[in-house]
Amino acid sequence: MTGVIPEGRRGGYAKGGLSPSPAARARKSFTRRGPDRTPFIRRTFQAAFILLNLWIGARFYFFVRHYESGGQTVWVDRPPGVEGWLPIAGLMNLKYALLTGSVPEIHPAAMFLLVAFVAISFMLRKAFCSWLCPIGTLSECLWEGGREMFGRNVQAPRWLDIPLRSLKYLLLGFFGYAVATMTVPDLHGFITSPYGLVADVKMLNFFRRIGTTGAVVIAVLLVGSVFVKNLWCRYLCPYGALVGLVSLFSPARIRREADLCIDCAQCAKACPSLLPVDTLSTVKSAECTGCLECVAVCPAAGALRLSVGRSRAIPTWAVATAIAAIFLGIVGYAQVTGHWHSRVPDAVYRELIPAADSFAHPQ
Repeated sequence: MTGVIPEGRRGGYAKGGLSPSPAARARKSFTRRGPDRTPFIRRTFQAAFILLNLWIGARFYFFVRHYESGGQTVWVDRPPGVEGWLPIAGLMNLKYALLTGSVPEIHPAAMFLLVAFVAISFMLRKAFCSWLCPIGTLSECLWEGGREMFGRNVQAPRWLDIPLRSLKYLLLGFFGYAVATMTVPDLHGFITSPYGLVADVKMLNFFRRIGTTGAVVIAVLLVGSVFVKNLWCRYLCPYGALVGLVSLFSPARIRREADLCIDCAQCAKACPSLLPVDTLSTVKSAECTGCLECVAVCPAAGALRLSVGRSRAIPTWAVATAIAAIFLGIVGYAQVTGHWHSRVPDAVYRELIPAADSFAHPQ
């Protein structure tokens, strides 16, 4: 089907955006794209990962309650997937494994999950954030809900947005420096300390017994996320900063064909990372999450695509398949090789879990 559409923002609107310039009044012929199933496929992945995390969380809660109750409640095997919420442990274990050539026996799943998410981000931009991360999914639902309720979202001015975005890199630098300065004995001592052994339990207890300060901070982030797109992800998430830096080396990028682009600016409007996709030939930013929303809304066939170099577009089903293959492949490898479950004796859990809140962070 062929149609015409006026050129938009990039074609040149008059100052103030009130009336189109002569260039903007020009019209382009284009071939309209058919229906795009990208949002449905990505939402399916997000929902599946949310359900997986809820299942893991429920099992871990009952696992902890068994030991807290002195064995009076039902026993549930500890789900190793909970270690996906321990990225610092994963980073320490990865360094330990690289330096010693052996996988730590405590929280090994944290390392393999970190490797999986980093690998996904290297291959397909920051796709972990937009396809799998439960916090990213919650944040997306909040700002979309805010836009539905209030008709728009708030965007910080450039002079404020850039310094705020640097905060997540500062947090990443802090954690990265802390891990980088640890020797192998330091890493082993931390991992095997009472604090390290039950770091997952302490994380759970933080939310179960949250104090006033923690509750206020979370409430501010939740409310703020209704008005600001991806507030936590954009400004504060060190995990997002890490995979964003990795994604800079990704061979896959969003590319725009200027000759086919009709300058409607729908791609820039749809971008949750507020990138000016409509003015770029290639999106190289570390903020690109590979969500493909820009590609999904583009009405002109061939104008916008995710690809490696000048190759053909990578279809959404291939992106979804690659994400699943990388995630399941690395997790499956850890399971087959016996490096998925933490090797902590039952007697140690029986002693440490009831007293988890008393263990201080090792210095």
